[in-house]
Amino acid sequence: MNTNGEFGQRSAPSGPIVPKTASEALRPEAGTPPPKRSRASRSQFVVFMNFVISLVMLLVLAAGFALYFGKQEFNEPGPSANADTFLVKPNTGVQEIAEQLERRGLISDARIFRLGVRAFGNDSELKAGEYEIKPQASMRDIMELLKSGKSVMYSLTVPEGLTVEQALQRIADQAALDGDMPATIPPEGSLATDTLRFTRGATRQQMVEKLLANQKKLVQDVWQRRAPDLPLANVDDFVILASIVEKETGKGDERSRVAAVFLNRLAKGMRLQSDPTIIYGLFGGKGKPADRPIYQSDIKKPTPYNTYLINGLPPTPIANPGRAALEAVANPSKTDDLYFVADGTGGHVFAATLAEHNENVARYRALQKKLADEAAKAGADKADAAKVEGQTDAPVDGGDGDAGAAAQ
Repeated sequence: MNTNGEFGQRSAPSGPIVPKTASEALRPEAGTPPPKRSRASRSQFVVFMNFVISLVMLLVLAAGFALYFGKQEFNEPGPSANADTFLVKPNTGVQEIAEQLERRGLISDARIFRLGVRAFGNDSELKAGEYEIKPQASMRDIMELLKSGKSVMYSLTVPEGLTVEQALQRIADQAALDGDMPATIPPEGSLATDTLRFTRGATRQQMVEKLLANQKKLVQDVWQRRAPDLPLANVDDFVILASIVEKETGKGDERSRVAAVFLNRLAKGMRLQSDPTIIYGLFGGKGKPADRPIYQSDIKKPTPYNTYLINGLPPTPIANPGRAALEAVANPSKTDDLYFVADGTGGHVFAATLAEHNENVARYRALQKKLADEAAKAGADKADAAKVEGQTDAPVDGGDGDAGAAAQ
């Protein structure tokens, strides 16, 4: 449409008409040129900033993906198919812990573990100790476990009646403990009969010191609650007699009565006649071999501990007494008993007179002879002590520590 309103007609050019050749007429006319770039857009700084912004965006995206997949791997089940233990030594850093975990096959990537621990702010929260890693534990599970400090616990048990030397051997044999044994052996009877719980890395010296401290406290506590008028000069005599009671019987309901027998004999000036004192005098802290009986000749061998020959108590304890034996001596049964002998069933029978005691001994020997005869009929290779009764060096009948077994 032209300016005059006529449709389809071009307006006439305002200037003179310049004739064109045929090729010029067919040549396309040039379009409108683009606007020229401003001087600011051509600045190197702007170009650099555009590059930086693009790079930052790429880095942000990469970091986001890395964070997402790292978090996924940090929380996913770990590569270990079996339970395992892992030791963190004191003053071990997160990086070293992560590398050790990866070498052990407990985590898949040390870097992710290290970054995950730091992301949770636990760089300084991982504690030394030995830990039980469950199968397929995730990195987060392991982090939380090491943060908790819930180490694997070990037990050291010193049973009642062991000598100090036997107890120290148990401590020396405990592989989870570190360090050397004490240079000086503690006095006999000075170690607690106890079970100690500890983590790997505890020292043998610490275990000995703990047992010494526990026994000292226990002895003092029980001694302060003792019955009045006990025929014991001091706390040392108290521990000595408790160690004898400990070795005489393992039955809880007999201890106070066994203690009463020995205390009654001490009060009357009678010899204790305790077989365990003979054994300690012969073998010391190493203890009697299991297959070695007590012979009649052993009773006559003079040692400072042979209460068949010496008056009163031996010079030291013969074992480490437990709480029950200490309590029994501190508060013995109220009885006139002066003798006891094995009953053949693991316990003892008690007597206040020698005549009654001799009857009990005779019954015990008859029982032993009956058992020996039955064993012989069954073709047993070993006979009981009663089978060889009468020999010059035969095992003692009922020789498990029976006061007055050799009637006097």
